[in-house]
Amino acid sequence: MKRYGLLIIAVGGIAALGAGCVERQVVYVPAQPGATTTGPAVAEQAPPPPQVEVVPVAPGPDYVWLPGYWSIGVGGSWVWIGGHYGLPPRPHAIWVGGHWSRRGRDYVWIGGHWR
Repeated sequence: MKRYGLLIIAVGGIAALGAGCVERQVVYVPAQPGATTTGPAVAEQAPPPPQVEVVPVAPGPDYVWLPGYWSIGVGGSWVWIGGHYGLPPRPHAIWVGGHWSRRGRDYVWIGGHWR
């Protein structure tokens, strides 16, 4: 009877440990061509300096690193959007990164694109 009780405890413990294992998966979904937006992002203050990113190994030989950038979050605070790998839409395409451009007293986001 004592062995049976230990077996139940052992099985219950293993089940509890297994239930706590969770894998997190991040999926990047590119914007669809022709998607509508509310207009260009405009900020009254300059964005912070770019963050230093550790660039991981590319998932394949054709992938290109698209660096992170500052975006405007809910409430107008700055939010860092981390870089990621992307596939060029055609051979020899070059990524031109987005940037914040001064327009009068404001800063306007000029989005990145493939050239």
